[in-house]
Amino acid sequence: MTGFVEAVLAGPNPLIMEIKKKDAAGRDLLNGRSVPEIVEAYHLAGAPCISVVTGRWFGGNDELLRQVRSLTHLPILQKDFITRRDQLLKASDLGASAVLLTAQLLPVKGLNTLAEHAAELKLTPFIEVVSEVEIGSIHSPAGSVMAVNNKDIRNRERGPDSVGRSIRLIDAVKEAGTPCAVSASGIDSPDTALRLLRAGYQALLVGTAVLSGQPEEWAHVTSGSYRTGTVA
Repeated sequence: MTGFVEAVLAGPNPLIMEIKKKDAAGRDLLNGRSVPEIVEAYHLAGAPCISVVTGRWFGGNDELLRQVRSLTHLPILQKDFITRRDQLLKASDLGASAVLLTAQLLPVKGLNTLAEHAAELKLTPFIEVVSEVEIGSIHSPAGSVMAVNNKDIRNRERGPDSVGRSIRLIDAVKEAGTPCAVSASGIDSPDTALRLLRAGYQALLVGTAVLSGQPEEWAHVTSGSYRTGTVA
């Protein structure tokens, strides 16, 4: 099991909290806060890992990842459209612990090959899926994360959210053998988060909603109880 996965599963808080400068519509998400202030808020909220969006559509870049790496000891997921091995090498150099690999963007063979290359570089493959067909096609290294994306990347995540997709796919994700099943994006409230944890997800990736709200509030609602099966 990789350090990224261990951090997610061992901590009391199942929320991978995200740093993203803009949402899909181009709206500012930092709201006058500095990156160090946001990282500190995530530390106080007990985030087990931090996701950093380096994709330019969301105002990101490599320097953002480098900055966050200098501010935290936590494992970092780089979220970008990674399609080549040289991008994996750069992610490693920048200090990422895990990398996003998107099944919608990659041919099956290419995805599985990139996952193997990532594992060789000690990067956790964070494999994003949206269908049972994609789930069934993945033959990833042990320790890979499988994440169901509740948004549609084909329209740059500008469409409606649907956590119903995560609910429908949880059994298939579990059967695929991932040590860490994640529901990602489009999670708009702590109540929705609890619904997904109750369905069987071991972690959630939350970006816009946690940046627009209070990280500690989210952590208070979702921490602890779901791991012992007491989520109401």
